[in-house]
Amino acid sequence: MFYRLLKAILGPILKIVYKPWIEGAENIPSEGPAILASNHLAVIDSFFLPLMIEREVVFMGKADYFTGKGVKGKLVARFMRAVGTIPVDRTGGKKSQAALRTGLRRLDEGGLFGIYPEGTRSPDGRLYRGKTGVARMALESGAPVVPVAMIGTNVAQPIGTVIPRPHRVGIKVGPALDFSRYRGLENDRFVLRAITDEIMYSLMSLSGQEYVDKYAADVKRKLSEEGKFAGPVPGGKQK
Repeated sequence: MFYRLLKAILGPILKIVYKPWIEGAENIPSEGPAILASNHLAVIDSFFLPLMIEREVVFMGKADYFTGKGVKGKLVARFMRAVGTIPVDRTGGKKSQAALRTGLRRLDEGGLFGIYPEGTRSPDGRLYRGKTGVARMALESGAPVVPVAMIGTNVAQPIGTVIPRPHRVGIKVGPALDFSRYRGLENDRFVLRAITDEIMYSLMSLSGQEYVDKYAADVKRKLSEEGKFAGPVPGGKQK
């Protein structure tokens, strides 16, 4: 109920300020489970996509979004809860797996589940190597994967920017990807990597981003050590 109310109030405001556009929305199934796999350029990715599509979608978001302090932190936390964002601990291990299991339950119920395969925002607007959690979810749930490319959100909200600046943003939705041919191979790491790479190739084609065969978290960590990156650096092991 609150989700629909928030969408009705915030949606028109976003349309006036950012004039967002969406292309390929018909590729999102009108019913049944589906995984929306998106590139990740800015915090506002999690604002625009849920508000620009007809069906309700639940995304995973870093746990830090729910523990922020001050007016900004509380507003972000309230919004994330309102749109059903699932908090994920990016240090990995059992806490991260628990978030994925919550996503699988969402899919079992016939809903839409959104995930950022890169695991963190791009540090420089390029597309980075995807983690294999999205592939495992696709195989365990049997749900199709719908690639979604956010366009221009990093210009509206560069890393370190609290209040997004007025800039037109867009969303491109590609045809659904069916990985049913790999069903039963969710424990084969080579299959998981092949599926993930196929998803990332679709995102690269949709977004026009340059692809970098490295994990974004590793790049952020290296830049931080060199004093060239001021944003948050996720921890945990990469897959």
